[in-house]
Amino acid sequence: MKKMPKKMHKGIRAAVVILAAVLLYLAVTTAGIVSFAEKDETRQADAAVVLGASVQGNSPSPVFCERINHAVDLYNDGYAGTIIMTGGVGEGNIRSEADIAREYAEQKGVPADAILIEESSRITAENLANAKQIMDDHELETALIVSDPLHMKRAMLYAHDLGIRAYSSPTPTSLYRSWKTKLPFLIREEFYYVAYRIMRLAGGKL
Repeated sequence: MKKMPKKMHKGIRAAVVILAAVLLYLAVTTAGIVSFAEKDETRQADAAVVLGASVQGNSPSPVFCERINHAVDLYNDGYAGTIIMTGGVGEGNIRSEADIAREYAEQKGVPADAILIEESSRITAENLANAKQIMDDHELETALIVSDPLHMKRAMLYAHDLGIRAYSSPTPTSLYRSWKTKLPFLIREEFYYVAYRIMRLAGGKL
């Protein structure tokens, strides 16, 4: 039986080390996303920024409803004097996510003049970039970022990179409760979070 060449042996060992390092990094990142999901920094701020989600006709999806409900509670409890709804027109829809969210919040009793909207974003990074522009235009300096708990770590990283003085305020009534519903969401968040971290290391910007 031929002995494995030294060079090949070293190559396999290096590959195993790299694979182990990657798996460790992914495990640590996953733990960080899950841990951060429990972090609630809710405090008084100038605005509550609601990250967009899908709609169903002229109504917010159940997931989006819970995000909006949380923002309405923050407004009613005096934590934010303004709510910024984000989200453009999705495929197959006529109205924007933000416009539908505004209507829903108004039906919940929030005054129309307390709600600002942006209607061109389709992804989280755009939600926050456009919200930052609105904040600058209206001289709003601090924001509570509202989304589902597992979404918060990535959202807060984006907010930080955009220069938003932001605080995490995850919805306490997220529909992602069981691991059957959480796992696909977590895998998605892991992918986008790691991809963005790699992009940042390579000098990419939002």
